[in-house]
Amino acid sequence: MSDDKESKTEAASEKKIRDAVEEGNVPFSREAPVFASVLGLLVILVFYARDQARGLVGHLVLLVERPRSFSLANAEDASCLLHAVVMETGRALLPALLVLLAGGLAASVFQNTPRFVGSRIQPKWSRISPAAGWKRLFGVQSVVEFAKAVFKFATIGAMAALVLRADHQRIVATMFVDPLRLPELLLTLSIRLVAAVSVATIMLVAGDLLWSHIRWRRDLQMSPQEIKDEFKQVEGDPLVKGRLRSLAQDRARRQMLSAVPRATMVLANPTHYAIALRYDRSEGDAPVVLAKGQDLIALRIREIAEKHGIAVIEDKPLARAMYQSVSIDQAIPPEFYRAVANLLVYVFTKRS
Repeated sequence: MSDDKESKTEAASEKKIRDAVEEGNVPFSREAPVFASVLGLLVILVFYARDQARGLVGHLVLLVERPRSFSLANAEDASCLLHAVVMETGRALLPALLVLLAGGLAASVFQNTPRFVGSRIQPKWSRISPAAGWKRLFGVQSVVEFAKAVFKFATIGAMAALVLRADHQRIVATMFVDPLRLPELLLTLSIRLVAAVSVATIMLVAGDLLWSHIRWRRDLQMSPQEIKDEFKQVEGDPLVKGRLRSLAQDRARRQMLSAVPRATMVLANPTHYAIALRYDRSEGDAPVVLAKGQDLIALRIREIAEKHGIAVIEDKPLARAMYQSVSIDQAIPPEFYRAVANLLVYVFTKRS
């Protein structure tokens, strides 16, 4: 396995990256959703917690101060009371939970476009393999996660210590002098603490985003052999492509030779080039090239022509010049009209 990793020194191709994304293998930072949730918590504490907490406390005070005003004669009364408490608590907490959920989802969507990949949720035995689990436990990623956990623990501890140390006297004085102001003080301290943690962890989130992309690219690296195999897969095996090209040429050659018996004459040079021409006034005003070839193909064209009694005319300069200028199933160019017409007159005269 180590040898395989050492051999993967080439950057991932566009195809491999595209396949990885389609399979759900994308770079993802776990710290970004956590950071977004912390920011959502800060928004809740600043804009929502104070008023909502007061309303919730106002409802719960009635339960504590006047318990006798609530009838608990039977199970139905207790159920109604519990339902009322749960509804009030849920009404107070639901918006906060939605903000936290929206923050986490937004951070995930910001990193990668959501997509459903069934293979990612299929059970795999390798995930419960002790050997694989041991390797993950002491791998590089585990070390990075441990370092991030230590950083977050140290950051939160340091921020909490600084905030509490700065307001230690104020907290003690509030507890003994004016306890009613303690909830407001705790809310203020919570806002300061969450804000400080958010600022302190910005660098952690940025570093984790960068590390997740670097690790993702590194895991997708390819060996030279993998690049060659992928090229063969995308572009086709050169040997197979050569074979298919050869088969296509053979097929076209057979079709061309099958048209030689319809020729009016064959222009030869005398063995290097051969051009089969057909002229029929009802089909067009100019002779059409049915076949052409060099060397062995030229000899084959002559053999077929002689077998079917087609005139073979040897004209070296004309055959060489026409071979480079004409195309199969196309009329000859105008510059060859006069020379070919003279040959056709000779062929038709000889036939009569």
